[in-house]
Amino acid sequence: MTRSPKKHNYALLMEQELERIAAQKSTGTQVSLLLHACCAPCSSHVIETLAPHFDRIAIYYYNPNIHPRTEYRRRLEELKTFLAAYESAARVTLEQAPYIPDEYFSAAGTLADERLQTEPERGERCRRCYRFRMERAFRFALEHRFSYVATTLSISPHKDAEAINSIGKELEAHFMRQSGGGAPRYLYADFKKHDGFKRSLELSAQYGLYRQQYCGCIYSLRNAGGSSRGS
Repeated sequence: MTRSPKKHNYALLMEQELERIAAQKSTGTQVSLLLHACCAPCSSHVIETLAPHFDRIAIYYYNPNIHPRTEYRRRLEELKTFLAAYESAARVTLEQAPYIPDEYFSAAGTLADERLQTEPERGERCRRCYRFRMERAFRFALEHRFSYVATTLSISPHKDAEAINSIGKELEAHFMRQSGGGAPRYLYADFKKHDGFKRSLELSAQYGLYRQQYCGCIYSLRNAGGSSRGS
């Protein structure tokens, strides 16, 4: 009998890491976080959860997968508006990376393999999309000396938290080797747990946030079939 792969409790791993961070801060150590984010609704509860634990948080908006450009701009502007209005984001800054869609198509490989274009969410196309955005966040965090890297992606029930966190673990190990041990740590998380997604809906309603109807890429837009949901 083949056993299913063991599922990890990433919400618990995050709680344990936040306890270690609290111990560091008690000695006077400054702890910072670079948080990759795709939109305001997904950022809302995540910021609420993490803001009390870090001396500095920067949102890293790197999402060349989002199509079309007008949608990319709308999500970015909504994120800026939310950060300005949300009290818990008082110490949160925004770092906007260049919008170059060709970087997404190259990383996802969808033009070379058309089968990836019609995959449902959680497939190989999505895994590649998680990875290249998270890798860019790690590079930025290393260059700017952040203590930790995280992503809001796991807030969505449509995203594969196991894949996201496995990629985070691999990237941390890669950049630790590359930097000789001086890279940022990856903060494991499954932000949808403990009613996290429900809380993001509440905050979206409270702040009147635009909730997009598809994940972001041109293929998710094509495959949405008119369904109505947030990312």
